[in-house]
Amino acid sequence: MAKSFLPTIFEHPYEIDPKYGKSVAYFSMEYAIDNSFKIYSGGLGYLSGSHMRSAHDLRQNLVGVGILWSYGYYNQIRAEDGSMATQYMRKNYPFLEDHNIKFLIHVCGAPVWVKAYFLNPETFGTAPMFFLSTDLEENDEESRNISRRLYDANGFTRIAQYVLLGKGGARLFDELGVEPEIYHLNEAHGLAAAFHVLAKTGSVEEVRKRFVFTTHTPEEAGNEKMDVNTMNTFSFFDGLSMEQVRAAVGMTDNTFNYTLAALRLSTSPTAFPNSMEKYPARCGRTMRVYAPSSILRMPRIRNTGRIRNWRKLSRPATRKRSSAASGL
Repeated sequence: MAKSFLPTIFEHPYEIDPKYGKSVAYFSMEYAIDNSFKIYSGGLGYLSGSHMRSAHDLRQNLVGVGILWSYGYYNQIRAEDGSMATQYMRKNYPFLEDHNIKFLIHVCGAPVWVKAYFLNPETFGTAPMFFLSTDLEENDEESRNISRRLYDANGFTRIAQYVLLGKGGARLFDELGVEPEIYHLNEAHGLAAAFHVLAKTGSVEEVRKRFVFTTHTPEEAGNEKMDVNTMNTFSFFDGLSMEQVRAAVGMTDNTFNYTLAALRLSTSPTAFPNSMEKYPARCGRTMRVYAPSSILRMPRIRNTGRIRNWRKLSRPATRKRSSAASGL
């Protein structure tokens, strides 16, 4: 009989369906779970939130990992002249559980404290979930800023956010004393987790066996690139040498392509949700220019979402849950 792979205090509240017994850690930058939990901006969040609710419905042995954005994405308000303006307000979420899970990661070679908050599956009907924060008194202002704003406008801050999601998420499981069989990266934001596992195992093949990557933005213009030496400065590669990094992802220059690296470090089939089901030929042509054909054996995945979740998020938040999140 399949059992929850999490420690008893965090284990799944349902009996795991044997069809989904393999343990999975799901990484996403944002989740649209409920209107009262403002840690999302749009499509990726709706997709990830639907996955978490569906995992609960299907009784999957899955846990979600994200970031607790102190200020969320932004609030849209009217300026004095009537034009649209943005406003950042600190959010508080009393429904998150604090089990005092704290550990250190390195960002730019400096130690940064991370705290993981737990979302009980029964709060919103999701899989168990953990949300990481660096907005802690133990950290300096620069480190606290990492987890404040979703998709921060500063490109260097975003690298630090990706380090937090990927390496921080992987370190969380070290701290819990468990090891997921599969790491699912929904978009490449959590890719630092793969380098953490590579640093632990020393085997690129082991990483490829355990990582799955999905993207719904298979256009080159929609995927980030960065100088690999800058990323190394941010401790993205968890102590691996540049020679090891280049060999792992097949780099021949100094441009690190997040999506291409994720493709090369994951199990060979790569799925393209959302509208890509409608345009498989165009999608394939785009990615064949973008990446070698040897890693493009791609099945299509239709992202139908979870209709009940969509309807809930389309309505105003209930008074009960709205009052649970201040600053909304």
